[in-house]
Amino acid sequence: MSCIRFFSLLLVCLFFSTASAEKPNIVFILADDLGYSDLGCYGGEIKTPNLDSLAANGLRFTQFYNTGRCWPTRASLLSGYYPHQINRDKIPGLKIQGGTRGRRQKWARLLPDFLKPHGYRSYHSGKWHIDGKCLAAGFDRSLNMRNQGNFFSSVGNQIDDQPIEPSDDSDYYATTATVDHAIGCLKEHSQEHAEKPFFQYVAFIAPHFPLHAQPGDIEKYADDYLSGWEALREKRHAAQLKMGLHNSVLSELETELGPPYDFPDAFEKLGSGEVNRPLPWENLTDEQRRFQATKMAIHAAMVDRMDQEIGRLIEHLKATNQFENTIIFFASDNGASAEIMVRNGGHDPEADPGSEASYLCLGPGFSSACNTPFRRHKTWVHEGGISTPLVVHWPKGIKAKGELRHTPSHVVDFVPTIFELIGAEKPQRWKGEPIPASPGKSLAAAFAADVSVERDFLWWFHEKNKAIRVGDHKLVTSKNEPWSLYNVRTDRAESTDLVSAKPEVAARLERLWKEQLESVKELVTEGTK
Repeated sequence: MSCIRFFSLLLVCLFFSTASAEKPNIVFILADDLGYSDLGCYGGEIKTPNLDSLAANGLRFTQFYNTGRCWPTRASLLSGYYPHQINRDKIPGLKIQGGTRGRRQKWARLLPDFLKPHGYRSYHSGKWHIDGKCLAAGFDRSLNMRNQGNFFSSVGNQIDDQPIEPSDDSDYYATTATVDHAIGCLKEHSQEHAEKPFFQYVAFIAPHFPLHAQPGDIEKYADDYLSGWEALREKRHAAQLKMGLHNSVLSELETELGPPYDFPDAFEKLGSGEVNRPLPWENLTDEQRRFQATKMAIHAAMVDRMDQEIGRLIEHLKATNQFENTIIFFASDNGASAEIMVRNGGHDPEADPGSEASYLCLGPGFSSACNTPFRRHKTWVHEGGISTPLVVHWPKGIKAKGELRHTPSHVVDFVPTIFELIGAEKPQRWKGEPIPASPGKSLAAAFAADVSVERDFLWWFHEKNKAIRVGDHKLVTSKNEPWSLYNVRTDRAESTDLVSAKPEVAARLERLWKEQLESVKELVTEGTK
């Protein structure tokens, strides 16, 4: 056993000897399309005092990763597997259905199924985007916000997998309704199951498009972004360096890189203020600058409101004396989005931006700012697409306050972390069927100290975008581009390609990436033989 591994195990033992023997409650809060730098505690100017307070009294992980897309991340988070291993992302050349229509194998259970034998009740509030029904996945209660195209309407949503009567409340707003349901579940829990611990999964749609926000929240930021995306990136980058979040340079804007998917008809609907490239701000027209700044103001308003609602959830935990022994996690399912499209009810150019009749997307300019200091966006597996904040707060179990954790980590680590924190072992079989080994690693040692969690690699594959990270080296490519190699310990901006300087490292990582792909193919085809 290495000295580092022995030291990590010793820290875990000390950690659990001082933590409460009572099983902790678990709350995982997931944002949708939030950029790495959007929170105040990650360098942003958006008002997020509640999340900032959790960070100031807990931990911030600086190198936490998702899968780069919404539905694969959700599957990985709650299962502990890479999405391809459980048919939740596509593998070209296989007849097995993958992606949004892929169905998990019977052994690919979600966390609530494993928590139930240990006395936990599990609640889900918000976006689902996983195959199957929510209650069949082990949750005891669920609000499934199937309506992801209108924040001001509940049409199409489900409670406990059953359609609900649409609300006629003119004040309805999806972000608020998500926390209303979460608090309702916890009130019921206190009344009927107070002797049991709980897992509450709060999956916001915000700040995913359409950019819909309440007028008062938008007003807070109305003129804040007229200086443009370059100025915002510089400001956020400087704040991150001061915080010690990284030591990377700021990535260059890729002015020829637009949205990942082309919807040319959207520009006819959105008008001449729309821009599909992160062009120099000074080169835009006055109309374009105002239009883009307004979209960013709505994005900020959505993040602000999400934080306000998180504050209500925190207050409930405090009022019911649950806060001290509740582990709260906060992360995002992917980086900010460069997408531009018009869906659902369409876009009325005469409507107030951010209102129900409007349909706006952030686009590549301010998405680049939200992902500061990284390159690219949601769907890509460059750092901008896969990097997320991770805030962890647990007064009874984490003594550190305001500290950073630098170990590379991933949403697949959530499930094994929970198993270790509650003192349980993951079953090896499900209803007689073997459960394959999962790639996630427990982060419990990193809760106690800033240590590195040992692993062989981290692996990504989404829509021909590929990456693998081994130690400090990351090999990455986008669709038909050649592989590039970066040292992400010092260059998370992915600015200096090392393929020519270190061809042997690039070749080794490419071989490992391909070996992992073959391993995944073998796993998913095994059950079809």
